Amino acid sequence: MIYEARTYRLKPRGVPEFIKIFGKAYEKRKNLSKLSAFFFTEIGMLNEVIHIWPYKDAGERERKRARSVSEKKYAWPPKVGHLQEHMQSEIFHPSPMTPEFPKGKMGPIFEWREYQVIPGMIGEVYKNWSKAVPKREKLSPLVMAMHTESGGLNKFVHIWSYESLDHRAEVRAEAAAKGIWPPKGRRETLQIQTNKIVLPASFSPLA
Repeated sequence: MIYEARTYRLKPRGVPEFIKIFGKAYEKRKNLSKLSAFFFTEIGMLNEVIHIWPYKDAGERERKRARSVSEKKYAWPPKVGHLQEHMQSEIFHPSPMTPEFPKGKMGPIFEWREYQVIPGMIGEVYKNWSKAVPKREKLSPLVMAMHTESGGLNKFVHIWSYESLDHRAEVRAEAAAKGIWPPKGRRETLQIQTNKIVLPASFSPLA
């Protein structure tokens, strides 16, 4: 399984219109392939949308993307070019801890955390995380942990579900106080850490 995460930076105040147009087009596109998630930013880099598509492999991705454009019944891509300022596509492999995106309502607050990992260290990151995640997930669900295959390399993304921003603060404080989180291991596996709070669109499978 691979995931294509497409991040679009939009013109200011363009998110509502983008979601409306995209959501309408997706009603037809989902008959060919369905999203794993669709988010838009609430805190962090604003005016961003992230749509994540699952594929068995690169071959399936190429075939389905070609069909979505060539077969008119899918009405794809949505006509949103006038709203876009920047587009980025990255291919991710899911971690052993999260082989697939979950299905069903989660959140409604999601934290998207990106870590730049020292080249060659992603295996050690997963080793350390696999020991700590079961206890951490008793406090809030890990939606997905994944690393890049193409795009910005050595990027590790993990997405967490929370009931509210207050719930996030409470969980993080409790996890630290109990020594549950962050995972034990060498700090030098990481170079850069960033995060953002994202919300799901109404048509997202996680909404």
